[in-house]
Order: sequence, then C-alpha cells, then structure tokens
Amino acid sequence: MADAQSGICIREGRPGDLEVLHRLIRALARYERMEHRVRVRLEDLRAFGTGEQPYFNFLLAEHGPEAVGFALYFYTFSTFEGRPTLFLEDLFVLKEWRGRGVGQALMTTLAREALKRGCARMEWMVLDWNQSGQAFFQTLGATPVPEWRLYRMEEKEIAWLAAQHSEADPPKNLLK
Repeated sequence: MADAQSGICIREGRPGDLEVLHRLIRALARYERMEHRVRVRLEDLRAFGTGEQPYFNFLLAEHGPEAVGFALYFYTFSTFEGRPTLFLEDLFVLKEWRGRGVGQALMTTLAREALKRGCARMEWMVLDWNQSGQAFFQTLGATPVPEWRLYRMEEKEIAWLAAQHSEADPPKNLLK
C-alpha cells in the first residue's frame, strides 16, 4: 500500500528484509527503555521468520529506500469467537517519522489483512507509561481491556513447568 501524499509505502516483509527488521527492533528497544533485554539475533529472525510455517509476519513502512517503521504480527485463535485473532506483537515508527501517518498506514494495512484472513479480533499490548501510544490507538477506535492482565512465563519457568515431576526446585518467584 502506498500513500502518494506522504510517500510512504507499506509492504510485507521478506527474508531479505530481516537485517532491517533487526535494526528496527533494536530502535524499538531503545525507545521502550529495554535495550538491555533484547536478545534477538539475526539468526533467530531467520530461523523463526522464514520457511514453510514462519512464526511471525511483518510489515515494513518505507519512504523511498529508507525503512521508517514496522509491524510484527502473528495469528492466534479465539475459542469463544471460533475464529483467528491477529496479534500485533510490536508496532514501531522512527521518532522523526511519528505523527506523519506511518502508524496509521501500518494499522490500516493490518486491519485489511485481518479482514482478509477472517479474523474476529486484532489484539496488542501497550506499555502503561506509553501515553502517546495509548492515545494513538484510541484514535483508531481501540479500547483497553481492563479486566484482563498479561501473564508471562520465561524460559526458566517454562523449563520448570515442563519438568514438574522431576526433582528440580521450582524458581523462587513461583513460590510467592
């Protein structure tokens, strides 16, 4: 999808774009003040983002040859709806391109993809301190879901749970 006024083009990411995606993920981590938590390597993106059944899809927002933003997404399934959900893992636009319609173009393209794939929902998370992100999504008609909280298990806890009948001690935070 191209926007003639802004010169922005939104397109599906391809395997040859993974280096650009990796660079944009690092920029996102800096913005979210979480650069110290980023472990993704280019090899990881290649292993899990390509092949017969990739674990994720992504869109790139470009102005000419320059990538100015991305949206990384995947599909889940809603048991109550009986239909898929497009889950937006990350949406990011470089600082100098914010407020110029890039995020709107990425979200519009995702909405079209969700409709094409028969999705009943689109879902994503926004950090509690990211007021501008929350305001942006609300301008698109999105509403927060106050009755739900995101829970997470990381690798250590997953390994413990998978081996729950072994003699391994559970991680301390599971004993609280």
